[in-house]
Amino acid sequence: MVVRRGEVWWAELPEPVASEPGYRRPVLIVQSDDFNRSRIHTVIAVVLTTNLRLAEAPGNVPVSKEDTALPGDSVANVSQIITLDKTFLTERVSRVSDRIMMLVEDGIRTVLAL
Repeated sequence: MVVRRGEVWWAELPEPVASEPGYRRPVLIVQSDDFNRSRIHTVIAVVLTTNLRLAEAPGNVPVSKEDTALPGDSVANVSQIITLDKTFLTERVSRVSDRIMMLVEDGIRTVLAL
């Protein structure tokens, strides 16, 4: 399976523990395409959520449904960066704009103090 940085995918995540993301949800691939093309079977992504209140958290990025082709508006929750096996990715939805990816990158730098 080939995934690309900036793509939005539906992922079937395991049942969550505590505040971990879980269940069927969209994710935004943030891993570099060099790694995406490699033989590793995992991918790094940011969880997308419909909890629009999370847009107020530092670094999080509001993303409109027009930007993602998802049913509704969402927020890229940069504090929930996850590594998941590619087998959890079930359906490619879209690719976000370079502008959205730049905002997400800035958010990741904020949350990781880079």
